[in-house]
Amino acid sequence: MSQISLPFEWQGESDGGDFLVSEANRIAVTHLERWRDWPLSVSVLTGPPRSGRSTLARLFAAMSGGEVIDEAEGADEHRLFHAWNAAQTARRPLLMVGSTAPASWTVALPDLRSRLAAVPHVAIGEPDEALARALIQRHFERAGAAHAPDVPDWLVRRVERTYGGIAEVTRLLDREALSSGRKISIPMAKSVLQSAAFLPIVPPDPSNDQRE
Repeated sequence: MSQISLPFEWQGESDGGDFLVSEANRIAVTHLERWRDWPLSVSVLTGPPRSGRSTLARLFAAMSGGEVIDEAEGADEHRLFHAWNAAQTARRPLLMVGSTAPASWTVALPDLRSRLAAVPHVAIGEPDEALARALIQRHFERAGAAHAPDVPDWLVRRVERTYGGIAEVTRLLDREALSSGRKISIPMAKSVLQSAAFLPIVPPDPSNDQRE
């Protein structure tokens, strides 16, 4: 697990100035780092909500000097078309960012539709185990939430492995820790997640580790 390695110091916003790299997003990161080798001056980056796609796009813009159009699937088609042509003319990279692949975008302009069909597209996947654990740890650190060292490993085996799911679970635990003044532990996490229906409520089994 690493943070993106770029030849500059990124001073981002408090909610996402760095970008954790794992197998879930490594192909996308590598493609953006090699922007000089793109066959066209345009690419599309997609990813699920809260996957860091906008953060990665900002890092790309700072690294390459290129243009970024976020939420491109809902952008004005003429804007996309002219940005595409300008990128080719100036050889200045253009990165379109969206939540779905270009093939699913509703595009009326035939010329834009044909261009999008040819554009390189890279996607950020849902987090793998290593990235999920790192995201949980980072959420706690940014919130200043004291937690037992075994909590991230316990959570990563039980919560929905999506960016949104991880954000929601850690938010609930942060809120409980703040309101109760307690450190986040496995028993607390189990109680909170069962109450919020993230985990099923089952009778305790004396043969199992009672922390779980």
